Amino acid sequence: MRHAPRSSGQDKTVLRTDGDDGIAIITLNRPNQYNALSEDVLTDLQAMLDQIVASSNIKVIVLSGNGEAFCTGHDLKEMRARPDQKYYEDLFRRCSRMMLTMVRMPQTVIARVHGVATAAGCQLVANSDLAVASNNARFAVSGINLGLFCSTPGVALSRNLSRKRAFEMLMTGEFIDAESALE
Repeated sequence: MRHAPRSSGQDKTVLRTDGDDGIAIITLNRPNQYNALSEDVLTDLQAMLDQIVASSNIKVIVLSGNGEAFCTGHDLKEMRARPDQKYYEDLFRRCSRMMLTMVRMPQTVIARVHGVATAAGCQLVANSDLAVASNNARFAVSGINLGLFCSTPGVALSRNLSRKRAFEMLMTGEFIDAESALE
């Protein structure tokens, strides 16, 4: 397996390993921040997805996370440091573009989920073509617990779960386990 280098000299927030079998493994690599979607993660993930879309060698993407969590959604510390409407609009536009790229790309995207997948992290799972979850996986759109309503993940959730289960998750912010998600 070979690693695709990142163009900048910064620490790698997203890792990519390509196998000779047409499978690319993309790993969110911010384990100390539970793989929160920072600006750098969104940029790196978008660049990798764009490269893969243009590649005829890659047929399947496995999306995973390093550490104890799959992905806890947007990096709230980073967001709180920039309380500016234009910043938020740009951040959510970039996130929406990345999520749409996942949905529209010709390659199959498989989310390999362990630990928590919350908010936009739960949306990553819902936007994947297939999800494989460990027994310790838990899913939530818990923005409501912070006074936020996660409407964007709600679209993907409602396409993958029953309407009532998706609504329950959006309104309560409560976690569901892998078995409940499978149901």
